[in-house]
Amino acid sequence: MIRAKAVVCLSGGMDSTVCAKLATRDFDSYGLHFSYGQRTQGRELRAAREVAKAVGLLELMELETDLFRRIGGSALTDASIAVPDAGPENAGLSSRRQGSDVPVTYVPFRNAHFLSAAVSWAEVLGAKTVFMGAVEQDSSGYPDCRPAYYAAFNELIRIGTKEGEITVVTPLITLRKHEIVRLGVELGAPLHVSWSCYSGEEEACGVCESCDLRLRAFAAAGVADPIPLRV
Repeated sequence: MIRAKAVVCLSGGMDSTVCAKLATRDFDSYGLHFSYGQRTQGRELRAAREVAKAVGLLELMELETDLFRRIGGSALTDASIAVPDAGPENAGLSSRRQGSDVPVTYVPFRNAHFLSAAVSWAEVLGAKTVFMGAVEQDSSGYPDCRPAYYAAFNELIRIGTKEGEITVVTPLITLRKHEIVRLGVELGAPLHVSWSCYSGEEEACGVCESCDLRLRAFAAAGVADPIPLRV
């Protein structure tokens, strides 16, 4: 049976891993991974490769850009800005961030670059669907992870592509993190090869906001996190 094609934005993190597993369940899927000068660039690429193999992506396109490192402005790409610990005063508060209270780990307008590349490839492949593992609940409060952002981007795609039929889907965007863990376990997603830490490459630091969100999610789901954690 011939299946429809899809492109998956694959960072190698927990959310994109579950998203990739969902995509391959229903589509012949192609993965897109960006190395953009982030602190854990090599580790994330390794995770993306392992996820791609485990879920059965037909191809993983690995792209690299120097833009975000050159412009700076984010703790993920600028060595002069420290990656903050979640800390007891911030832990678990990410989902309540509002307005300008965006963490220093936000990479300016990053997802627009990823989506533009994914949509361009989808046009060539004849794919009508682009998967993005964006999450609004229990997240760091990044402005490019909100439903309104993707609604606007889909309108841009409709107007700015040849056929106007490609849609970005965000199947996890309304889920809580522990619900994503449970969904991943249910689907058999390879969470053991995913990587979420903002600063560690051999062991997860356990204290950055991304680690905090992940650890709380696994704990709430009643599942042991299978990745190595610095103690």
